[in-house]
Amino acid sequence: MTAQNRLSVLFSDIAPADQAALQQRLPTHWHAHFVQNERLVVSDVGDEDTEVLCVFVRTRVDESVLRLLPRVRLVATRSAGFDHIDLQACRRRGIAVCNVPDYGSASVAEHAFALLLGVARHLTQAHERARQGSFAYRGLTGFELEGKTLGIVGLGRIGRHVARIALGFGMEVLAYDPALAPSLDITAAPIAGVRVVTWEQILQSSDVLSLHVPATQATHHLLDGQAFARMKPGMVLINTARGALIDEAALLHALEAGTVAAAGLDVLEQEGDLSPEVPTGCGGLGCDTGWSASSPLLTHPRVLVTPHVGFNTSEAIARILDETISNIAAWHAGRLRNRLDEP
Repeated sequence: MTAQNRLSVLFSDIAPADQAALQQRLPTHWHAHFVQNERLVVSDVGDEDTEVLCVFVRTRVDESVLRLLPRVRLVATRSAGFDHIDLQACRRRGIAVCNVPDYGSASVAEHAFALLLGVARHLTQAHERARQGSFAYRGLTGFELEGKTLGIVGLGRIGRHVARIALGFGMEVLAYDPALAPSLDITAAPIAGVRVVTWEQILQSSDVLSLHVPATQATHHLLDGQAFARMKPGMVLINTARGALIDEAALLHALEAGTVAAAGLDVLEQEGDLSPEVPTGCGGLGCDTGWSASSPLLTHPRVLVTPHVGFNTSEAIARILDETISNIAAWHAGRLRNRLDEP
């Protein structure tokens, strides 16, 4: 192995099982250093010639971290989200940044329907009743998806996958995307059978509203008290995106008022610093930190909550690892993929 071919990569926030899976995939000329902690300190740096820092969403990459690694020229995150990386700091140092934008479209979209079907057919209550030996069906009357109107907020990869599934169920599909709103062309639907509408129309017309936009300053509390007040009464809310999209106090009020009949949530705003995608970190899958057990949404009888597991399929995790290695290899070959650091 020549010095020119050797590539030194530091992987942070790595659990033993994930490290083993990565090691099976790594090219032989890479020199890999693994750190289980998400917060890097001097003792974690290891090889002072490290050229690539590979992180997960709990590792904050800022000036203080970059100073520990003066030779780093690529930050590769094993996630779609990248708000844990100071892109401006990387630009100032000439460090490229890349992510994994499309590892879990199917996984998250399918989980959105798992939540929707669970809410529609009262699966949690029905399962508990059966476990207790009762097969009484009264009080468990559900509703069909066929013929209902699904409103999709966000027409990225996941939103489009949700639309295709919904059409298979025989639902009418409306879509709104904040990025498309300024030049809205209702005749230009991105998927056959999907009708692009305004924000006001999607609130007023949806029997089910499913959120698929990132958490940004513009989308913070996108669903607030005013938005809930304009919704079709008795609608069902599904959120597999980010908890901060919803004002949870306003959601609780809407549930009590009947504006929202039920909700299926894979995310809560008070997840704290818990990683929103966790194939690595927290000692691996199954973290038991970050959730507030006192949250009224967790115990509400018409809310089905899962602990941010929409991404969590074996296929999606494998894609994260494979795509991350491909990103690093492409950068090493001079053709960076999934680049984030450009203005």
